[in-house]
Amino acid sequence: MSRIALVTLVVDDYDEAIRFYVDALGFRLAEDEARGDGARWVVVVPPGTDEGGTGLLLARAKGDAQSARVGDQTGGRVGFFLHTDDFARDHARMLAAGVTFLEEPRHEPYGSVAVFQDLYGNRWDLLQPAA
Repeated sequence: MSRIALVTLVVDDYDEAIRFYVDALGFRLAEDEARGDGARWVVVVPPGTDEGGTGLLLARAKGDAQSARVGDQTGGRVGFFLHTDDFARDHARMLAAGVTFLEEPRHEPYGSVAVFQDLYGNRWDLLQPAA
């Protein structure tokens, strides 16, 4: 069996990224380990993610090429999809936490969805799949 364990998200600062993902999105800080020279191994996982679920590796940008990608890792497209079992609850909680939604919620055949951006501008879908 194969699975995607982690997806790297390039960030400007570990601590501000942790605050956003944990405080605003409700993720859990799964790992935060110093690696020397100021580098850290930082993993956050969405609420309800079990031990085998996919997490985000928050990697601080090194150099100009990586810094230029912060906030635009998918060329302006939605690149991340956060599933929920209660769209209204999570949408309201995220709004209250200051998360920027780029549109009003939509109800599509595949589910309830709204695009939001993370603290750097990467686009995400908050999605409650249709039953």
